[in-house]
Amino acid sequence: MHERFRVFTEDLHPKFEALMAQEPVVTGILPPEFTGSGIYMFSEAGESLYVGRTRDVRKRYRQHIRRSSGHNSAPFAFKLARYATGRVKAYYRPGEGSRAGLLLDPEFAAAFSEALERIRRMGFRFVSEPDPTRQCLLEVYVSVVCGSPYNDFNTS
Repeated sequence: MHERFRVFTEDLHPKFEALMAQEPVVTGILPPEFTGSGIYMFSEAGESLYVGRTRDVRKRYRQHIRRSSGHNSAPFAFKLARYATGRVKAYYRPGEGSRAGLLLDPEFAAAFSEALERIRRMGFRFVSEPDPTRQCLLEVYVSVVCGSPYNDFNTS
């Protein structure tokens, strides 16, 4: 392994252990120590469902759970709604299959609202990681180790 890359990866497992050792927040109120940038995880019934990264955990958490969040600020809820409605294929052209178009469909809009409610009840963990490269690697590491089903890293 290249030395520069090894340096970035040596702290991944200890950060992972710190994340997993936390008692998940389920109250919707983040502890004061949850500040800054790092990796967060949503879980349900002890299973990791989604891992993300952020520069501002408090702002990002609010975006994920706020009832007024849209498709761009609540990607996890959007993905849950896609799976709930069977509309998992992404479309990148304007129209009814686009993100904005899907939210015009009453069935999809209801599934998106239900997903936001579901996420509000999920456990939430966070570990600080200010370095953007380590943050990126840690997001992948945690989602792979935990088998988070909504982190597929597919860009198509």
